[in-house]
Amino acid sequence: MMHAWEAIQKIVDYIEDNISDDIAIDELSELAGLSEFYFQRLFTRLVKKPVKEYIKLRRLAIASNELKNKENRIIDIALKYGFNSHETFTRTFKRNYKVTPEEYRNSDCGLNNFDKPNLLLNYVMVDEGVPLITDGLVLEYKREVLEKEILFLGVKGYYYFEKGKMLGERPGLSEPDLIWKKFHQIKHNIKRNEDALIIGVSYHGDALDDYSTYFVGLEIDSNDIDNNYDIFILPKREYVICKFEAQNDKELGEVVGKAMKYTRFWLREHGLTADGFFPEIYNSKKSDASYMEMWIPFKKRENK
Repeated sequence: MMHAWEAIQKIVDYIEDNISDDIAIDELSELAGLSEFYFQRLFTRLVKKPVKEYIKLRRLAIASNELKNKENRIIDIALKYGFNSHETFTRTFKRNYKVTPEEYRNSDCGLNNFDKPNLLLNYVMVDEGVPLITDGLVLEYKREVLEKEILFLGVKGYYYFEKGKMLGERPGLSEPDLIWKKFHQIKHNIKRNEDALIIGVSYHGDALDDYSTYFVGLEIDSNDIDNNYDIFILPKREYVICKFEAQNDKELGEVVGKAMKYTRFWLREHGLTADGFFPEIYNSKKSDASYMEMWIPFKKRENK
């Protein structure tokens, strides 16, 4: 017997392996062992996108990675991933990312892509302190009390926040990339210890409605405050800490969305919900791998 999510995961894997080929709905439904009607309903329910739209978004995501290599002609990328003309590719790309392929190729801003989902993460629960290994990702959770607040100095900006959508579920420009770039330009001006933590944190702050504030900064001592930069204080309280690492920064960026989605599931299954801000903590001294911790402040989930 196969669980419903396993049947759809099989299709998701098949799509990824054949992303540049013609993919027919009847072929996918046959692989899933379902009628076209039930297959499409189940796919949309579990993946949160209709199958045709999902294929389009994954093709755009993979194609976008090839755009940064200027030796690749845009028309060749378009045809490779199923777009029948430069104009169709450009129109579809701009509709989803708000920039043209040419503009993205020549910009410093990254993209948020729709990730290939790992549906296992919606159904398997792990205990605290027990690593979960899935899809090349190792996640580990524990609860920890921060006994003393941590002060960070850096820069902040704003980005449009689509409520209910996590990273990896909302295609578009990645405004936080530009805030990170600004931080890297000024970080050498900030007095800090060799092993200072780095934080990237999303919170409402003074952002307008439908926007979030995003801050990037370095851990500092309280007597090293510089009014030329922004400040964020990580308060003393209890956090759920999710630890994971990758071989490089690019790979780390690709798994953050999956880790965030599983963390949402993990909190829900423990009767908890995130409380107000979402810090990403990096160790500036660790260099053998790209390492990250998500420190999630939490509160009891209200029963509805």
